[in-house]
Amino acid sequence: MAYGQHQSFYLRDRWLSKAVKQLRTDSRFFYDKEAFEKIGLGKNMVQSLRFWVVATNMVEEKTNEERKKVHHITDFGDIIDRYDRHIQYYDTASLLHYHLSNEKEPSTVWYWFFNLLDETAISKEELYNQFVKWVDENEGKAISHKSLKRDIDCLIKLYTAGENAQDPEEIIQSPINKVSLLSERNGVIYKRTPVSIEDVGLIALYYTLVDYCYKNEVYTVSVEEIINQNGLWGKVFNMNRNLTIQALHKLTSHKQHPVIFTRTNNLDTVQIPQINPISFLEEEYKRKVHIHS
Repeated sequence: MAYGQHQSFYLRDRWLSKAVKQLRTDSRFFYDKEAFEKIGLGKNMVQSLRFWVVATNMVEEKTNEERKKVHHITDFGDIIDRYDRHIQYYDTASLLHYHLSNEKEPSTVWYWFFNLLDETAISKEELYNQFVKWVDENEGKAISHKSLKRDIDCLIKLYTAGENAQDPEEIIQSPINKVSLLSERNGVIYKRTPVSIEDVGLIALYYTLVDYCYKNEVYTVSVEEIINQNGLWGKVFNMNRNLTIQALHKLTSHKQHPVIFTRTNNLDTVQIPQINPISFLEEEYKRKVHIHS
């Protein structure tokens, strides 16, 4: 698992597009001594951005033939950069959030907060204490508690910066802020249930479902699974049963890839078409951009 790699900087607006632009011509950009000047950020911010591009699945880190680390834009990252590089759509913000929180690495605190933490309202101090306890129980080595505190602080800022910040540095909202899945009031952190499907985006919801099925090689899932399984709607997007049912009904009317939603007395099941999540996402963004152009 991984901790504190964001250098205490939450993801800022336009950072991802700046990084992708540089990486299109230089896969070793993050190891360039002049990188901070080329991209117009401080040195620590560049190191932070290296974490964010990987954590959001915009970029993957590999080792080349010379055993040097390089960064390549993923198919997902390429689609987002081509169709919504400034993250104007709710779907895009939700997709970035999904990739941050659906796996234990490299953004462990996001995975823990959205998938494993049951509380929907918790004080910041108790949130930190519970995270420390979980890490201590699940790690085979000691992890700096200062690093874990920075993780909690960064997670909160990613969704709340700009709400009522006194510090000028915290007025800038993150591109994921518009998803509004978390709020802070009087030292208490709240998980927020989306008001409507549009607050997450139907494309994002369908993609996460297709991605889950594709990775696990299953094409029938129950509503209970969608609500309770790590990495799916109830966990990652704080969605309740009512909103989940609404979204599934909408997906039965999808023009290219309708789901089959079967409701019975004992078990409500959803049959998902066997489609590649990346191919699906490109189809959807092509259509979305065409409609809005």
